[in-house]
Amino acid sequence: MTNHREEILSTLAKWWGYKELRQGQQEVIESVLAGRDTLVLMPTGGGKSILYQVPTMMREGVCVVITPLVSLMKDQVDQLRSRGINAVAVHGGLSPRKIDIALDNCVYGDVKFLYVAPERLASEIFRARVAKMKVSLLAVDEAHCISQWGYDFRPSYLRISEIRRLVPDAPVLALTATATERVAEDVMHHLAFAEPNIIRRGLVRPNLSYVVRMVDDKMEQMCRVLSGVEGSAIVYVRLREKCEKVAEELKKRGFAAEFYHAGLSHTERALRQDDWHKERVRVMVATNAFGMGINKGNVRAVIHYDMCDSPEAYYQEAGRAGRDGVRSYAVLLMDSYERANALKRWEGAFPSIQAVKEFYDKVCSHLMVAYGEGACVGFVFNEYKFAEQHRMSVSAVRNCFKLLAQSGYMLLTEDSDHSARLRFVVSREDLYYFREQNRDVEEVLLAVLRQCEGVFTDFRPIDIENIAFHAHCEESRVVEVLRMLWRKHIVEYRPRSTSPMVQFLCDRVPMRDVYISPEVYRMRKESARERLEAMLDYASQEWDGCRSRFLQQYFGESDAVECGVCDLCIERRRGGRPTLSQEERIAKTVREEIAREGCVEASALARKLNVPPVDIARVVEKLTAEGEICSEGGGFVKKNR
Repeated sequence: MTNHREEILSTLAKWWGYKELRQGQQEVIESVLAGRDTLVLMPTGGGKSILYQVPTMMREGVCVVITPLVSLMKDQVDQLRSRGINAVAVHGGLSPRKIDIALDNCVYGDVKFLYVAPERLASEIFRARVAKMKVSLLAVDEAHCISQWGYDFRPSYLRISEIRRLVPDAPVLALTATATERVAEDVMHHLAFAEPNIIRRGLVRPNLSYVVRMVDDKMEQMCRVLSGVEGSAIVYVRLREKCEKVAEELKKRGFAAEFYHAGLSHTERALRQDDWHKERVRVMVATNAFGMGINKGNVRAVIHYDMCDSPEAYYQEAGRAGRDGVRSYAVLLMDSYERANALKRWEGAFPSIQAVKEFYDKVCSHLMVAYGEGACVGFVFNEYKFAEQHRMSVSAVRNCFKLLAQSGYMLLTEDSDHSARLRFVVSREDLYYFREQNRDVEEVLLAVLRQCEGVFTDFRPIDIENIAFHAHCEESRVVEVLRMLWRKHIVEYRPRSTSPMVQFLCDRVPMRDVYISPEVYRMRKESARERLEAMLDYASQEWDGCRSRFLQQYFGESDAVECGVCDLCIERRRGGRPTLSQEERIAKTVREEIAREGCVEASALARKLNVPPVDIARVVEKLTAEGEICSEGGGFVKKNR
């Protein structure tokens, strides 16, 4: 392989002002320049964008970057443009006219980077333009999303291989921070790699100390951590309600805290994130809606108030601490009910196939989509309100959507920017009569009709700014007129939205005709259970283990090493070992005795451990409820087969 080091460093210095590459970056860039399909496994914050940006600036042509994060697209485009590099992003928040202009510039102009969401790959207009482009590289961010074995599978990623056929000479650079061996193989298969080629940059973060605390009072322990560690912090919780309550309690205890979740308006979220970035807020209590694409190096602590359901999700979120290389902490708080609650969530996240079919019917009715209609139409959808109305968990709603997307029925898009949409619900003759009676809205109506095609047959994206320009009025006047037309049942109008949307992949069918593959259902459920068990194993590592080494091994690193800075490594270096709570000590003894004797008498355990029988009974009941042990009769218990 030719060494391009001098040219790489020259390009890096010219456009980014850096003198040196980070560890592992040159190997990846050389692989891309050699035209090899490459899968890169690199920790969060490891400088992945440079890996496709530098080789693109060294060659002719445009780099197509596929990423699910609209906010990241906009951030990357702004950064590149600030350096004098022409880049564009195509997403649902743009009008058809602006998308046309952006794609034309990629074909005929000097655009170097085109950022697109994976859902855009299905568009025939997009495919036709890509086929005309001189594409030098196809970069796939969050590449684990293409694998059905991954924790965050997205069916739209499967279309990337179809795009490859349109640009056969462009190599693929797939990027992710989290991929097991099985997921990595699946990624290369679905992206049609010419040959296997994986480049790993070690998962070890020498400055990041992983800590697990088994406690009865999570709030008290969290406050101790925040008091002992200076700097910005993120606290992750599962539910919006808890998010708000935890933030409020932290404020009462004197911490500058705020909450962040998808239920807030787009503007409110932006303001709160800005306050946190600028140090006006120290602690952000958030659901997992917060964090993707965050570029803040001095986060000193990431605290998980609630446990993640997989090591992949945990590694991604914990990895947002200490990106500047300074000592930081990833703290997971656990209590004695964590395992039982986690298993309950897992079971609830997978309704039966019949329930998924009923879910499909409920969504169609909720959105008022008639049988035989809906194909390719998008609807704003609040998954939280829907879950509450139908007494479902949000994770169950999302899993139902994933199964329906895999089966080709409907897709729930992530929180993103969607343009306003419009459809006339009256005939052209009736509209003409309405215009005659309402001359004050004539110019706006004419601008809509001239600028928007197909609005009498289907919902079409509209560009409010463009309509206002041609109607010679303010944008607020256009919105006012459209809302009036909506109230008078002349149009159906959907304002610009930053909410998730449901996109119908085909027309609505009767519930009896919905087919969900039992094999796919079983595979997803078993895979989720495996990831959950791995997360529980991480949290319950024995004193002679290492948190970082566990994660390295989980993600397939054969030469995993101890980090020396996690809680277990530090305790071992001090010559001690973490102390177990009484409940943990009893549970550990129950397991050991059953493993040795086959079955054990509860009262004998009480005498052996010198604890009240009621404490033994409580632990036995808990382990029985979790399905780990069962009663043998006569006060004896044994392992549940």
